[in-house]
Amino acid sequence: MMKLTGLSAFTLLAATMVMPFAANAETAEEKGLAIAIESDKRDQGYVDSTSDMRMILRNRAGKESTRTMRALSLEVEGDGDKSLSVFDEPADVKGTASLTWAHSTKPDEQWLYLPALKRVKRISSKNKSGPFMGSEFAFEDIGSQEVDKYSYKYLGDEVIDGADAFIVERIPLDKNSGYKKQVSWIEKERYIMLKVDYYDRKNALLKTLVPSEYEQYLDKFWRPLRMEMTNHQSGKSTTLTFANYKFQTGLKDADFNKNALKRMR
Repeated sequence: MMKLTGLSAFTLLAATMVMPFAANAETAEEKGLAIAIESDKRDQGYVDSTSDMRMILRNRAGKESTRTMRALSLEVEGDGDKSLSVFDEPADVKGTASLTWAHSTKPDEQWLYLPALKRVKRISSKNKSGPFMGSEFAFEDIGSQEVDKYSYKYLGDEVIDGADAFIVERIPLDKNSGYKKQVSWIEKERYIMLKVDYYDRKNALLKTLVPSEYEQYLDKFWRPLRMEMTNHQSGKSTTLTFANYKFQTGLKDADFNKNALKRMR
């Protein structure tokens, strides 16, 4: 329901909007889909973006380890966006880079560059539910979330953290997804995402994502400066923080190919 910029991401689950609906004019499925379509429209036109990111990994005991990286994203007309993330610290992951070509209807294409082996590894679509660099974000979480990849259902309204929110369920259409469904809470005032619950293939609550500290860019695009992903089954969590967002920097398609993975330093 939102675009991830880089891991962006992880940026992209960040802006969700909806037009007024006539009472009783739509089914719950139609309303959920309409919200997703309008959300996608509201985030179109950012062209490209860059940001600096910090990833904090916590185990069940609360012990932390920190990684820093750079994220780049390119808007692709008529298809999913492209994103690239490069790790700068610590030394054991420095130079590791991931590349995602998101698609509207077919499975995303993803690659990981491993500097120690000096080779690019393709991530199988069957392994998309695996953890990204040891974090609680899966590979399927880090690409842009395209509307056509899900079916939708509007579940109702709820007040969350003092804010009125819509509740929307989406079900992945890809049989290789690690999720049975996702349920998101979308703030009515600014139409930004407040929380997402992820359910595993057995329909048990697996993870919760909480984006926060939103900032608006170019008077249109909302991005969270902080994202907390908590795994309820393992007790682990991952925090992503973002800084130095820049938009429309002149990135090109050539900056998002497999050779670019090796060039990034």
